[in-house]
Amino acid sequence: MEPLDGQEIRRRRVFYIPGYDPIHPRRYRELYRKEGAAQAAISGYEIGLKPKATGGRYGWHVTGSMDGADVEADVEVLVWSDIVRDSMSTTIPATYLQLVRTAWEYIATGALRRLMRLRKGPVIAALYPVGMLLLQLLLALFAGWAVFALLLFAQPWIGVFAPLLGAGAWATVAVWLLRRFKKKDGKLFAYYLMHDYAFSAQFRGANPPELETRMAVFTDTIAEAFGAEVDEVLVVGHSSGAHLAVSILADLIRQGRVPANGPRLAFLSLGQVVPMVSFLREAHRLRADLAYLSARPELTWVDVTAPGDGCAFALCDPVAVSGVAPPDKRWPLVFSAQFTRSLSPARWNELRWRFFRLHFQYLCAFDRPLDYDYFRITAGPLSLASRYADRPPSKSRIDAPVSKFVSQDVSRAS
Repeated sequence: MEPLDGQEIRRRRVFYIPGYDPIHPRRYRELYRKEGAAQAAISGYEIGLKPKATGGRYGWHVTGSMDGADVEADVEVLVWSDIVRDSMSTTIPATYLQLVRTAWEYIATGALRRLMRLRKGPVIAALYPVGMLLLQLLLALFAGWAVFALLLFAQPWIGVFAPLLGAGAWATVAVWLLRRFKKKDGKLFAYYLMHDYAFSAQFRGANPPELETRMAVFTDTIAEAFGAEVDEVLVVGHSSGAHLAVSILADLIRQGRVPANGPRLAFLSLGQVVPMVSFLREAHRLRADLAYLSARPELTWVDVTAPGDGCAFALCDPVAVSGVAPPDKRWPLVFSAQFTRSLSPARWNELRWRFFRLHFQYLCAFDRPLDYDYFRITAGPLSLASRYADRPPSKSRIDAPVSKFVSQDVSRAS
């Protein structure tokens, strides 16, 4: 029922599902606080943060005053960073083994070649850790060999033990240098990205058991929100969090936990990398969930990416390119955040080579905002459905089926 005064949304619950990120979720609160204040100053509205007023492990309360209306929103981060950290706690040799297994999975099955038909940017991002780790290995081996050669050259002075000493020095220098590279990965991101792609590839696109367990908890958490006095339940899936959200929401609807006369259900996927998983041979569950969710009337699904984000599959309809679009497909609405237009030339030039920062731009302020504003969506008086009711999809979207693997096993989708 619409309110008598015409204001569509007064209270909202927002569930944010991060991507593959080991950092504490407080970064998302601080990002929201800082960027929300910046966007409010640019766009002429008010937004404020308070401690969270609901349960859950981590979140915050938002008050928004925009378009002549006051709105309250409770934002909760659905945390799986502990699972990410555990998956990253591997030795250097184990990481190189991951490299071999992950590269084999994508190359031998033809998934990598088909992904390149979509967007080059995220494929290059996927190849970067492979190339960087191999370069580090070569440099370490070369440095060790140089010391070995130097000791052999000094054999007349060292004696018959020179080769043995050289071999030991070779190994010591190589190991030391590899450890130095890993210690500096906060700037190089080679290990981080390798762990990211290996996480999806380890079970060939199927979710690890511990992640499935956590996703079931997330499903329960979102279901509880429908019992609260709110007008909209908004789920935001960013990066790898987008494909988690697809399966979580598909489970939620299959289980009959979305009441017909309850709050509106909305799904906003941002900077998604769904094809990196759905194109793998064992991603039966994800493909079944994509097909199912794309036809459901219980929700509104909007997918926002931007060609300027080299880490996302920009304007690729995740359902269509995965080859699982049903005849009655209605979602998602795919459009661009248009970084090059919604950011001033000066701001764009400042950010354009900061690839990881651009991957988070969807959660940040735009100094020349167009029709995408994360803070209006999460703290404004319009539902996601109404906000984009008349928004056409981007003409340059990619919606041709590309994936080689299209099998769907509904039994693997809980």
